[in-house]
Amino acid sequence: MATAVPSLLFCLVLLSSPYLGLSYHTSYTHDGKHFVLRSNSDPRQPSLPCSAIHAGQSGSDGLPLVHRSNPCSLLADADNQITPSAEDIFRRDAARLSALLGDDPGSQSTASAPASGVDLPSRGDPLKSLPGAFEYHVVAGFGTPVQNFTVGFDTATHGATLLQCKPCATFPEPCNNSFDPSKSSSLAQVPCGSPDCPLRGCSGPSCSVSVSLNTTFLGNATFVTDTLTFSPTSTFPNFRFACLEAGLRTRDSSSGILDLSRNSHSLATRVPHSLLTVAFTYCLPSSSASTSGFLKIAPMRPEYFGHNVSYTPIRSNATTNGDLYFVGLTGLGLGGPDLGVPPSTFASDSLLDLHTTFTYLKPEVYAALRDGFRRWMSGYRTVPPRGVLDTCYDFTGLKIIVMPVITLKFDGGASLDLDIWQMMYFDDPDNVFSVGCLAFAAGRPDSRADFVIGNLAQKSVEVVYDVHAGQTSSTATRSLRTIYAAVRSSHLDAPAPAPARGVTVPVTAKDIPVIKGGLDYSVMVGLGTPAQQLPMDFDT
Repeated sequence: MATAVPSLLFCLVLLSSPYLGLSYHTSYTHDGKHFVLRSNSDPRQPSLPCSAIHAGQSGSDGLPLVHRSNPCSLLADADNQITPSAEDIFRRDAARLSALLGDDPGSQSTASAPASGVDLPSRGDPLKSLPGAFEYHVVAGFGTPVQNFTVGFDTATHGATLLQCKPCATFPEPCNNSFDPSKSSSLAQVPCGSPDCPLRGCSGPSCSVSVSLNTTFLGNATFVTDTLTFSPTSTFPNFRFACLEAGLRTRDSSSGILDLSRNSHSLATRVPHSLLTVAFTYCLPSSSASTSGFLKIAPMRPEYFGHNVSYTPIRSNATTNGDLYFVGLTGLGLGGPDLGVPPSTFASDSLLDLHTTFTYLKPEVYAALRDGFRRWMSGYRTVPPRGVLDTCYDFTGLKIIVMPVITLKFDGGASLDLDIWQMMYFDDPDNVFSVGCLAFAAGRPDSRADFVIGNLAQKSVEVVYDVHAGQTSSTATRSLRTIYAAVRSSHLDAPAPAPARGVTVPVTAKDIPVIKGGLDYSVMVGLGTPAQQLPMDFDT
């Protein structure tokens, strides 16, 4: 069920080995197996200073991205430092998937049945309609002059970037983390009747809705346009977002959420269409507490750096809204060979989701993976389940762990080999040599998505979205511990035509030609307005 719109580009970049509690480890993969060895040396590279993260300094590595429990996070208060249990994570996953897929229509209500797929929170807490949406955040600037705020980001926000705004007179405490529209010279109200106003039955000079609960006024949501800034050379004028005023607020110190969905008003669709760039990429840190990742807006395509690429089409699920990212999972590998599951079992859509943690499979597929994994791991001591995770082992005190590689296989020949911290959930998130569980579970038989690929499987890799294309790709380059997977438009030099509005991954893409004796030195040069950073050689 491919369509003709955006596409998703994976660009998988392995980060340095994570810090493991009071011990370190080194790891390698050979012949379908992961080998993890306890080490006394620290393999980590120096991380960004907290000052750079707080400033949201955007450079070649993009906007710094941290988990809310990271010590550098501006949200790292006592509540956000609590590590949730596997049971807590599963309940949050279930609530989010119910909200996104509508598996339980009675679990979520909206303010006024707005058009264009925009969901406004029906309570004074936007987080409750999108559980987990603020697990990761960046710093972004709004208005002129720029006002910087810590915001979350999501690929399933249904068409509305949300920002906490002043006035906030109903707050008992100061609202220092709120945008002040009166101080921005570039702000404009969205009028009722405008294509940018998603509200049905709107009347008056501005596109605004009052939100109440049991006759109690909670606040206003007003749609405006203003300049969104990530760096001096990365700005988006006339960007539409919803100002959450008065009682509408987040439940932590973050200020809002960036919409990176496939909706026509999202940031992902506002990125200028270019053959040289993709819409956005993110890399979630391997360790929530001790490392940072990044979010890049309109970065260069990885194939222009000489990486081989493979593609898989992005799909649209007819039973859900068109703003979500679906792909086609065609099989699973365990230790190299495929699982003994008929290919027809995978003939359905797989949701690629940023804020669901675990990966959920059809019950019969999960049973085959679990049973095969248990046979591989029969020499390790088992421990009781951790909630829905029913395949758990105690690795405490061991000096080496060996386990089979799990491979996700997609339409078009794309595949992703999961590393040990992408396929396992550990009681101590920063220590592989603790209790670990297979981070997969059986999904609901009546769900509108038979497969859900969670963020644990996406950690330590750069996931790249090419929203103007229609394909996803995954490169096979392995150098400097780097793996890429990318998406690009079907009108580029892909090895085969892609279905409309898909995600593809070319098995091989053309490498940049290398002239003998050339390409010894290169620099990054900005061309165009806004500047597009390109690698260029120079010669005398």
